[in-house]
Amino acid sequence: MVKIRNIELGEFPLLLAPMEDVSDPPFRVLCKRHGADLMYTEFISSEGLIRDALKSTQKLDIFEYERPIGIQIFGYDIENMKKATKIIEKTNPDIIDINYGCPVKKVTCKGAGAGILQDIPKMIEMTREIVKSTKLPVTVKTRLGWDENSKYIVEVAERLQDVGIEAISIHGRTRKQMYKGQADWSLIADVKNNPRIKIPVFGNGDINTPEMAVEYKKRYNVDGIMIGRASIGYPWIFNEIKHFINTGEHLEKPTIHNRVDACLKHLEMSIKWKGEVLGIAEMKRHYTNYFKGISHFKEHRMKLVTSFDLNEIRETLFWIRENADNLTFVN
Repeated sequence: MVKIRNIELGEFPLLLAPMEDVSDPPFRVLCKRHGADLMYTEFISSEGLIRDALKSTQKLDIFEYERPIGIQIFGYDIENMKKATKIIEKTNPDIIDINYGCPVKKVTCKGAGAGILQDIPKMIEMTREIVKSTKLPVTVKTRLGWDENSKYIVEVAERLQDVGIEAISIHGRTRKQMYKGQADWSLIADVKNNPRIKIPVFGNGDINTPEMAVEYKKRYNVDGIMIGRASIGYPWIFNEIKHFINTGEHLEKPTIHNRVDACLKHLEMSIKWKGEVLGIAEMKRHYTNYFKGISHFKEHRMKLVTSFDLNEIRETLFWIRENADNLTFVN
């Protein structure tokens, strides 16, 4: 049984990665329903929380049915990260996660996210101070290093454990790689197999099929897998992986009806939570994956990803459902 402190996550937990403008409450509902064992919020700016900025405070919304759930924060100032931790505590999450992995320039240029991988002593000090400032378990998500010449993740993981983190999720790329090339899980395995490491180690990067999840589970000996991009528009990935791990067989793929129903629910919840304009805009990244592999679908996909008219989007989705028998998947 994998545990983060007293939080039981199962024998081989699958985690939903914290993804900006993706891992919001509407999407998390679907991922939870389809097998995610632990979910994290979108990352939240510590500076935004302290300023009480709406974009940041809205991300604090968590719900009982999502548990266990972690709230993830990022920032460059240690004192402000401690203050943000206190604000987060009031919302009563199960876990506080620190983002040391975001590679986006506007984050890293300030020394936040993966930017802190250029200053490991500060990374350790910030983590120590956050752990000391909260009674909640603290976890970390990070990368292998800043670049090819600074892959210090084995040592860094030890030091983070020593200052009190209770789990670590590692993306198998450096910051310089962004999301290019293939994720290298060999160093993630080195962390997991280090006899000094006692905390759960979760691998992240490139897992997009049940077969790959099983292969990496066996090859790299991680305690669980964090799923990111493969879940966008396809929350079924979690149960598909679990079923394949348990039985060696593939779970039946969601039908077009299943996909439309999930997509409609996602859309309605997104609008309810964010308002119509933003709710529609942020759904666009999901549509392609919801209906990936359907032949002769380009015309309908274009309507979904270009329209800002809610009625037109609903009509398109209703049309897809009504004509499901005439639509086929391409292998």
